[in-house]
Amino acid sequence: MGIASVGGHWVQLLRITLAFNDEDVFFVSTNPDFASMVPGKKFYHIAEASRWNKIRLLKTFWHAFHIVSKEKPDVIVTTGAAPGLMGLMVGWLMGVRTVWIDSIANVEKISLSGRIASRFADRVYTQWPELASSKIMYAGNVLV
Repeated sequence: MGIASVGGHWVQLLRITLAFNDEDVFFVSTNPDFASMVPGKKFYHIAEASRWNKIRLLKTFWHAFHIVSKEKPDVIVTTGAAPGLMGLMVGWLMGVRTVWIDSIANVEKISLSGRIASRFADRVYTQWPELASSKIMYAGNVLV
Protein backbone atom coordinates (compact mmCIF):
# COMPACT_ATOMS: atom_id res chain seq x y z
CA MET A 1 0.00 0.00 0.00
CA GLY A 2 1.25 3.47 -0.87
CA ILE A 3 -0.37 6.40 0.92
CA ALA A 4 0.34 10.13 0.64
CA SER A 5 -1.22 13.57 0.76
CA VAL A 6 -1.41 15.82 -2.29
CA GLY A 7 1.47 17.84 -3.73
CA GLY A 8 5.07 16.82 -3.24
CA HIS A 9 4.16 13.92 -0.98
CA TRP A 10 2.14 12.31 -3.80
CA VAL A 11 4.80 13.03 -6.44
CA GLN A 12 7.51 11.43 -4.30
CA LEU A 13 5.31 8.41 -3.57
CA LEU A 14 4.72 7.87 -7.29
CA ARG A 15 8.46 8.07 -7.93
CA ILE A 16 9.33 5.35 -5.44
CA THR A 17 6.45 3.03 -6.27
CA LEU A 18 7.82 2.63 -9.78
CA ALA A 19 10.17 0.15 -8.11
CA PHE A 20 7.15 -1.96 -7.15
CA ASN A 21 5.56 -2.30 -10.59
CA ASP A 22 5.62 -6.10 -10.40
CA GLU A 23 3.91 -6.06 -7.00
CA ASP A 24 0.23 -5.82 -6.19
CA VAL A 25 0.29 -2.20 -5.00
CA PHE A 26 -2.75 -0.10 -4.25
CA PHE A 27 -2.82 3.60 -3.53
CA VAL A 28 -4.47 5.92 -1.03
CA SER A 29 -4.54 9.69 -1.25
CA THR A 30 -6.54 12.74 -0.31
CA ASN A 31 -7.49 13.71 -3.86
CA PRO A 32 -9.94 11.34 -5.58
CA ASP A 33 -8.77 12.58 -9.00
CA PHE A 34 -5.38 10.95 -8.40
CA ALA A 35 -6.90 7.58 -9.29
CA SER A 36 -6.26 8.50 -12.94
CA MET A 37 -2.53 8.76 -12.17
CA VAL A 38 -2.31 5.08 -11.19
CA PRO A 39 -4.17 3.31 -14.01
CA GLY A 40 -4.82 -0.36 -13.45
CA LYS A 41 -4.24 -0.06 -9.69
CA LYS A 42 -6.76 0.04 -6.89
CA PHE A 43 -7.17 3.51 -5.46
CA TYR A 44 -8.85 4.73 -2.30
CA HIS A 45 -9.71 8.29 -1.36
CA ILE A 46 -9.04 9.26 2.25
CA ALA A 47 -9.88 12.46 4.11
CA GLU A 48 -7.22 15.17 4.27
CA ALA A 49 -6.11 15.91 7.79
CA SER A 50 -3.58 17.88 9.77
CA ARG A 51 -2.54 18.36 13.35
CA TRP A 52 -4.72 21.47 13.44
CA ASN A 53 -7.96 19.47 13.15
CA LYS A 54 -8.09 16.51 15.54
CA ILE A 55 -11.57 15.42 14.41
CA ARG A 56 -10.38 15.08 10.81
CA LEU A 57 -7.31 13.16 12.02
CA LEU A 58 -9.65 10.67 13.70
CA LYS A 59 -11.76 10.45 10.54
CA THR A 60 -8.64 9.82 8.47
CA PHE A 61 -7.44 7.18 10.93
CA TRP A 62 -10.85 5.47 10.69
CA HIS A 63 -10.73 5.51 6.87
CA ALA A 64 -7.22 4.06 6.93
CA PHE A 65 -8.34 1.38 9.38
CA HIS A 66 -11.12 0.26 7.04
CA ILE A 67 -8.82 0.23 4.00
CA VAL A 68 -6.06 -1.75 5.73
CA SER A 69 -8.62 -4.17 7.22
CA LYS A 70 -10.10 -4.79 3.78
CA GLU A 71 -6.91 -5.00 1.72
CA LYS A 72 -4.53 -6.56 4.28
CA PRO A 73 -1.30 -5.15 2.77
CA ASP A 74 2.08 -6.70 3.54
CA VAL A 75 3.76 -3.29 3.68
CA ILE A 76 2.60 0.31 4.00
CA VAL A 77 4.86 2.95 2.46
CA THR A 78 4.28 6.68 2.83
CA THR A 79 5.97 9.96 2.06
CA GLY A 80 3.58 11.84 4.36
CA ALA A 81 2.02 13.85 5.67
CA ALA A 82 -0.72 13.37 8.33
CA PRO A 83 -2.84 10.90 6.30
CA GLY A 84 0.28 8.83 5.68
CA LEU A 85 1.07 8.89 9.38
CA MET A 86 -2.46 7.69 10.16
CA GLY A 87 -1.97 4.86 7.66
CA LEU A 88 1.30 3.87 9.32
CA MET A 89 -0.27 3.94 12.76
CA VAL A 90 -3.04 1.64 11.60
CA GLY A 91 -0.50 -0.66 9.99
CA TRP A 92 1.61 -0.75 13.14
CA LEU A 93 -1.44 -1.61 15.24
CA MET A 94 -2.35 -4.41 12.83
CA GLY A 95 1.17 -5.85 12.56
CA VAL A 96 1.86 -4.61 9.01
CA ARG A 97 5.42 -3.63 8.09
CA THR A 98 5.71 0.16 7.73
CA VAL A 99 8.05 2.55 5.93
CA TRP A 100 8.11 6.34 6.31
CA ILE A 101 10.09 8.43 3.79
CA ASP A 102 10.37 12.01 4.98
CA SER A 103 9.81 14.63 2.31
CA ILE A 104 12.80 16.07 0.49
CA ALA A 105 11.40 19.50 1.44
CA ASN A 106 12.46 18.89 5.05
CA VAL A 107 16.00 20.16 4.66
CA GLU A 108 16.79 21.38 8.17
CA LYS A 109 14.93 18.88 10.33
CA ILE A 110 12.71 15.84 10.12
CA SER A 111 9.01 16.71 9.88
CA LEU A 112 6.79 16.40 12.94
CA SER A 113 5.05 13.41 11.32
CA GLY A 114 8.44 11.88 10.54
CA ARG A 115 9.56 12.29 14.14
CA ILE A 116 6.37 10.60 15.32
CA ALA A 117 6.78 7.83 12.73
CA SER A 118 10.34 7.19 13.94
CA ARG A 119 8.90 5.95 17.22
CA PHE A 120 7.03 3.02 15.71
CA ALA A 121 7.65 2.57 11.95
CA ASP A 122 9.80 -0.36 10.88
CA ARG A 123 11.90 1.92 8.68
CA VAL A 124 12.21 5.70 8.53
CA TYR A 125 14.21 7.42 5.82
CA THR A 126 15.38 10.98 5.28
CA GLN A 127 16.39 12.33 1.90
CA TRP A 128 19.19 14.41 3.42
CA PRO A 129 22.35 12.70 4.77
CA GLU A 130 22.76 15.40 7.45
CA LEU A 131 19.44 14.38 9.03
CA ALA A 132 20.24 10.68 9.38
CA SER A 133 20.52 9.26 12.89
CA SER A 134 20.45 5.93 14.66
CA LYS A 135 16.67 5.70 14.00
CA ILE A 136 16.46 7.52 10.68
CA MET A 137 18.33 6.24 7.63
CA TYR A 138 19.61 7.99 4.55
CA ALA A 139 19.65 5.96 1.32
CA GLY A 140 19.52 8.72 -1.30
CA ASN A 141 16.74 10.99 -2.44
CA VAL A 142 13.64 10.46 -4.52
CA LEU A 143 13.78 13.67 -6.55
CA VAL A 144 17.06 14.29 -8.29
